[in-house]
Amino acid sequence: MEHTAGPDAEGAGMGRLAATVARLRDEIRAAQAAADGRALIELAKGVLIERLGCGPTAAGRQLAALAEESGLTQLELAADIVNQAARDHVTEVAADFVRRATGQEGEDAEDDTDVPEIEDAAAVAVRLRTAESGAAAAGDTQAVAESLLEHALTPLGATAVAVWAAGADASLSLVGHAGFPADEAGRWRYVPPGVCTLARQALTDRGTVCAEKQPSSALPSIGWSHNPRGGRIAVPAGTGGRVHGILEICWPEPLEPQPPQIMRQVEALAELCAHTLEGGPGAVATPTPDTWQLPQDLTELVDLAEGLYDPALVLTPHLWPDGRLADFRIHHVNSRFTDPAGRPRNAVGGTLLLESYPLAMGESGMFEKIERVYATGEAFRSQRMTLTTLVDQVPLDTTVDVSVSRHGNSVLLIWRIEDDTARLANLLQHAQRLGRIGGFEENVLSGEIVWNDQLFDLYGLPQTHRPVPLEEMAAHAHPDDAVSIGRFVRAVLHHRRPASAAFRLQRPDGITRHIRVVAEPVLDEDNRLRSVRGAYQDISAQHWTEVALAATRDQLAHTEQQAAERNRLTLQLQHAIMPPSHSGMDSPGLQVAVRYRPAESESMVGGDWYDVVVLPSKQVMLCVGDVAGHGIEAATSMVVLRNAMRGLAVTGAGPGQLLAWLNIVAHYLTEHVTATAVCGLYDPETHTLRWARAGHLPPVLIRGEHAAPLQPAGGILLGALSEATYEEAEMQLDVGDTLLMYTDGLVERRDESVHESLTRLLSNVRKPNLTLEQRLDGLLTHSKSDTDDDTCIIGIRVV
Repeated sequence: MEHTAGPDAEGAGMGRLAATVARLRDEIRAAQAAADGRALIELAKGVLIERLGCGPTAAGRQLAALAEESGLTQLELAADIVNQAARDHVTEVAADFVRRATGQEGEDAEDDTDVPEIEDAAAVAVRLRTAESGAAAAGDTQAVAESLLEHALTPLGATAVAVWAAGADASLSLVGHAGFPADEAGRWRYVPPGVCTLARQALTDRGTVCAEKQPSSALPSIGWSHNPRGGRIAVPAGTGGRVHGILEICWPEPLEPQPPQIMRQVEALAELCAHTLEGGPGAVATPTPDTWQLPQDLTELVDLAEGLYDPALVLTPHLWPDGRLADFRIHHVNSRFTDPAGRPRNAVGGTLLLESYPLAMGESGMFEKIERVYATGEAFRSQRMTLTTLVDQVPLDTTVDVSVSRHGNSVLLIWRIEDDTARLANLLQHAQRLGRIGGFEENVLSGEIVWNDQLFDLYGLPQTHRPVPLEEMAAHAHPDDAVSIGRFVRAVLHHRRPASAAFRLQRPDGITRHIRVVAEPVLDEDNRLRSVRGAYQDISAQHWTEVALAATRDQLAHTEQQAAERNRLTLQLQHAIMPPSHSGMDSPGLQVAVRYRPAESESMVGGDWYDVVVLPSKQVMLCVGDVAGHGIEAATSMVVLRNAMRGLAVTGAGPGQLLAWLNIVAHYLTEHVTATAVCGLYDPETHTLRWARAGHLPPVLIRGEHAAPLQPAGGILLGALSEATYEEAEMQLDVGDTLLMYTDGLVERRDESVHESLTRLLSNVRKPNLTLEQRLDGLLTHSKSDTDDDTCIIGIRVV
């Protein structure tokens, strides 16, 4: 009988399978940890064998007995034994942790509250030594990364690690990783040179880079997309002054500033990675002093240096006893090397770089640049670099072009001492090219002619073509220039004096160029002509510029003449309509005076206008207006508005209605004209003034010793809208009152507001005992306006 498994049975089966996989994974991890621990214990046994002179069995029993007596596990005791024997960076980290944990560094111990209390010096030593043993036993860098994460980094809270190998071209290759998804590692397997990442910054800076979390401007790196909030640290992994790669460690949460002992543990792990990377990407090397030894065979690099045409030095690193870079030894000096201090080659070869060139390498920063090239593999080049050397104890500056590149474990330094003669020749060549100048020399005795490359280009001839003699110049020129070329050739060849000529060169490609040629004869000791030397210059651009300038000058003169004629006509039109002064008019009880001052510049003649007329109703119409703009268009628009106002005024309408009608004229019967105006109707019988304004300055009333503008009535400027209304105001004038209407040309200044200008006007009109004519003349004389605009003034006085 068949039984069908239900969903519950299938779920239970999958759960057992998952539990089995997890158990096997834990067993594998435990087996790896045990293997790494056994490797560390076996290493401690080896130390005991060497020190006690016993066999492996006796060393094992001795290790177990010592562990039981000290109350430590065999793994902790093994780490302590290896630390005492090694005296390396890991030992320093463990000893530093002991000092801090026991409070031997005074106040510094109080600052390290971030370190868990349960972590002791033995745990630190065990973790680091176990990780080291795992790295030594690993088959590749991938296994090293897994061992580092499991034994040393997981207790620090890290969840992932990446080991980058630095290429000779400053690229980065992911050679080991743990804690990242496989697809993420595949995407980041190679980082080309120049791509900015967190590991790249650590490589460039040759220092530790910490990223607390991933802000919007942070550098990208492996795993950012899966954990954007996590912090990470990138540490250079190097030995002997050379950075072999980068150790990048990731945390799941934002990373707080780490205490010094944690950073020292991370640096110790980076040093372990450096030893695994010394053999190239993916390689593992046992960290022994032999690893720091330089390759003895530098034949290929020396041969390369000897094949160069520039001075070159082959440098090899010189290390301190602890493996740190101290200096570079000058391994080889090529045959073209010239010492800036004047020393022979054998006095420089074999010496240390800082000893031979202390000023050149120190003050100029050259040593730091060489050190950086050696560390990162990124080449350095610079032109016109100043190096200082000591010559007879006197500093001497030398300008050189420098190139530094790394080849294997050595550095090739090339410098070229700048030659003034070559530099001046190079400058001359560029000057001839930029000035389109070609030089020549013609030997009249042998017939040999020498042209430079630029002259062949001017003639449009290949450099394999025979140079053109002076006597054949006319055959390559425009026929109309044959006479001037003939005079030039006779002056140089027959009269033996310097000469010049301009002609049109007709090239084989059909292009005509304007050329100027200058030449001088070269005489021998007997005053006989030996050769002629000179130069051709392409002046086509200058010629066409002069032609264009001449045409522009003619056009400008014509335009200026037209503008002057227009301005003259405009001024005549304005004066014909509005004379500078207006004769007195017959109106009982009213004195009227008018002044008009045109702009000083004819081009600024504008559309200011005024009008004073007695209407059939015996009322007096007073108008002042200003059309926007200048020139003949503004003047003709002014005539239209002034005549329209006169025609509309006979209807007997009030000033507000007159301005409303005038607005329709400005909007519909002219082309895009806008203007301001003020209009008043004075009744001599009642001494009443009704007035309105369209965006214009209000009239000024002078009564006794007081002067003030009338209260403004509302109204926008003419022509702005198709329909507009204008408020009217009414006031009673007394005998002796003076009323002024004016345009803005009387008061307007560029450096002050309208209110300030009106205040100054009011102070000028308060002068007593002046006739109306004197008052208007004084206003024009003392006007402070600086806009060079037209000015109109109407003054009335009740008598």
